[in-house]
Amino acid sequence: MNMMQMMQQAQKIQKRVKEVQDELENMELKGTANGDTVEVTVNGQGKFKKIKLTKKAINPENPDSVDDDTLEMLEDLITQAMNKAMDEAKQAAETKIKAATGGLSIPGLF
Repeated sequence: MNMMQMMQQAQKIQKRVKEVQDELENMELKGTANGDTVEVTVNGQGKFKKIKLTKKAINPENPDSVDDDTLEMLEDLITQAMNKAMDEAKQAAETKIKAATGGLSIPGLF
């Protein structure tokens, strides 16, 4: 295989990796707990997207005492907190990697 063929092959691989990354970003995967009273959604890259709570998750003895606005507020607050934590984790990882590589940018790490 000559250098030109290797370059073309590398470009094909790079294009396919980008396509797979896009597919993973657009996936929605769900996990549930406590008899489906709590449902979280992440994308294929593991990024938290949203949470869905039922009234029974908040007050199992008297779910009717929980109003829809309270559920929505809690879902929004949890989503905000999760996304902030994920951003902090990403920033911490980038800082550590940058320190470990002496600032050298290595494609595919971040």
